[in-house]
Amino acid sequence: MTQPDRPLRIAFLTYRGKPHVGGQGIYTRHLTKALADLGHHVEVFSGQPYPEVDPRVPLQRLQSLDIYNDHFPMRMPGIWELKTLADFVEVTAFSFGTFPEPLAFSVRAYRALKDRRADFDLVHDNQSLGYGLLALQRRAGFPLIATIHHPITVDRRLELEHAGTAYHRLTLRRWYGFTRMQTEVARRLPRVITVSENSFEDIARDHGVPRERMAIVPVGVDPELFRPVPGVARRPGHLITTASADVAMKGLSYLLEAVAKLRTERPEVHLTVIGRKKEGGKSAATIERLGLTGAVEFVTGVPDERIVELYSEAELAVVPSLYEGFSLPAIEAMSCGVPVVATTGGALPEVVGADGDTALLVPPGDTEALAARIAGALDDAPLRDRIGRAGRQRVIDLWSWRHTAERTVEQYRALLAGTGPRPSNR
Repeated sequence: MTQPDRPLRIAFLTYRGKPHVGGQGIYTRHLTKALADLGHHVEVFSGQPYPEVDPRVPLQRLQSLDIYNDHFPMRMPGIWELKTLADFVEVTAFSFGTFPEPLAFSVRAYRALKDRRADFDLVHDNQSLGYGLLALQRRAGFPLIATIHHPITVDRRLELEHAGTAYHRLTLRRWYGFTRMQTEVARRLPRVITVSENSFEDIARDHGVPRERMAIVPVGVDPELFRPVPGVARRPGHLITTASADVAMKGLSYLLEAVAKLRTERPEVHLTVIGRKKEGGKSAATIERLGLTGAVEFVTGVPDERIVELYSEAELAVVPSLYEGFSLPAIEAMSCGVPVVATTGGALPEVVGADGDTALLVPPGDTEALAARIAGALDDAPLRDRIGRAGRQRVIDLWSWRHTAERTVEQYRALLAGTGPRPSNR
């Protein structure tokens, strides 16, 4: 048992940590920095793509076969590349059509940590939920806690609902086969952190994690970084969103259809997507079909400072998701003073606040409602100003990474003391 106020030594695991796109890398970077600010020692163990971390936070690179790299995704590794058990696990799962990274990463994490029990007080897993975690707990004796932003079973369900053919549904079931492992591991964890009430209920339902083992610790934003930029003019009709182009859950197709509808009467409407465009993918085909080439641009791999500038140029930020477990992009946009149009999917109302107060809300998957709400906001500058100011104030009042770190440390200490999650976090 640790002394109540002693700085903690934390091994933080993330199976991938893309620095500027995707919540895992952003969560890893900001939470570990905030933990270091509080005086704790954090060491990050990550597979590719590696996260950016604070200079005070050591990064241990657990190199994978990088099958899903940006330049040659879904490549088949050569036999000469297979040097460890984790390599064979990764390529075997991939060969059977299953996403292999969470399981293979957890095996690598076990090998990296199994002889380092004396170096750390606990292990914090960022949603890999691989079987190797159970070995860290049982064989190496590590106290174990995990963050589950939302259960990937929700992604699986939505992707299957939007699959066009029986063959596509078959490939999706194989791809999401790893969710069975994640459910089994999640049920065996002594403590789970999640980020919203909505995710709390989804994890209890889909993974069967007892509610008494879970606690809610919302994520944060840095309002000094994500802020309105003086002197940057809003571009008339300019919209911004963050989305993985061909992930059904993100609802980008509905926003593209709304943009096409808006442009019939408002040719100045333009959309910036913070994310990577998949050439030959569904979104690319939708853009071509709707005649939106030149009206939609994709931006990826840029630092936070450039993202802040992009927000400052936009009249509206749009979150068209069918489901969100929290939504970092929503609170980043709000922190920049950009009025947000969001759906009511998942935890979004919990995050962005009341309709007409701190955000403008529409039902998920409703192109007509989305287009109408965007049009109304573009026509009403006082409304945009009021929503933008109120949204930023909501972020300042409720969320910061320091608060996230402080509440996370409460859960660490409860884990080490053998007590239940703190009810004050719900």
